[in-house]
Formats: sequence, C-alpha cells, structure tokens
Amino acid sequence: MATRHLYLVRHGAADPFGELTATGARQAHLLGDRLARLPIDAVWHSPLPRAARTAEVLGQHLPGVPVTEAAELVDHVPHVPANPPPAWAGFFDGYDAAEAAAGARLAEALVDRFARPAPSETHEVLVTHAYQVAWLVRHVLDAPPDRWLAMSCGNTALTVVQHRTGTPAALLLYNDMGHLPADLRWTGFRPGPHP
Repeated sequence: MATRHLYLVRHGAADPFGELTATGARQAHLLGDRLARLPIDAVWHSPLPRAARTAEVLGQHLPGVPVTEAAELVDHVPHVPANPPPAWAGFFDGYDAAEAAAGARLAEALVDRFARPAPSETHEVLVTHAYQVAWLVRHVLDAPPDRWLAMSCGNTALTVVQHRTGTPAALLLYNDMGHLPADLRWTGFRPGPHP
C-alpha cells in the first residue's frame, strides 16, 4: 500500500514585510540538514516570499529535488467561526461573508490537493504558513473546523502526516523543533514561557 508522507513546515522567521530574516535562513538551513536524510521527492511552497525563500534554502540541501510553487499553500484564514472564542473576536472583526467563503474555498483546495493518498510512495515537503499547518493537522485528526484556532506552529517546526489508501490519515509528529538550537526555537509564537 503506497503512503504519501507529508512534511509540513512553517516558513522561517520573517520581518514585518514578509521577507525571510537571517534567523529564518539559519532555521531553514538547519531544517534542510534534517530533511537531507530523508528520501524527499518534492518541495512545494506558498507563493509568498518568506515561504518561497525558505523552500529555496531547503532545496540547497536536497540536490535534484524539484522546488515548486503551489498556490494552495498561500497564507489565509481557512475558517471563520460563527461564534469565535472571546480571545479571537477582535481577530475576526471585519471578515465578511465573501472573505470567509474565499478562505473556505482555499482551505478546501489545500485539502483536495495534498491531504489524500498518492498513487505511489511519495515524500513531499510543504513549506507554508501557521494557519495552513493547523488546518491540515485539524483535517488529519477529523476535528471540528474551529479547532485550527488552538494550534500554533513555530518557524521551521516540522509536522509529519501520512495518507494511505483505505486507512485514516496519521499524525506522526507535530511542531517538532529538535533540529533547532534553543535560541532559534519558539520564533513565531507569542512572547512568554515555553517548555
């Protein structure tokens, strides 16, 4: 039975303009070293510069592996809850029905393209954004749509899922930062204590 192995990655640390920083590039190189030990077939990335540059750095560690843009990986809000939790209410202020529907369509396209088995054994890296990693994990767990709100993802943290025909999808690893030294972990999270 063929397995589609997906290595979900949030881009490296970025500046306020969405460009990869020196810290983000260092994070990406360390992740590239880790991924180089695996039989990676393809690297897909969001069209946004921080993800495209992260994917480019990963490609330097994966000779001969195609690095290709995938529009479905773009940063967006995948689901707007009808009654958001109070802590999120301000975040969703101003989202109208059309914007919510557009986000839902993008989320559906993301799942349709990547969250399913492949005809043959594949190992694919998806360089995307925190919300898209959360949405794909929520999908694997068959959790209610609002659950994506509770999942955070660090810059270049590694999440691994598998899709096989005839069996439920499996979450093997979530938000793993083992390839990063302490000073590069927890970027992309809110300030505060972290384990």
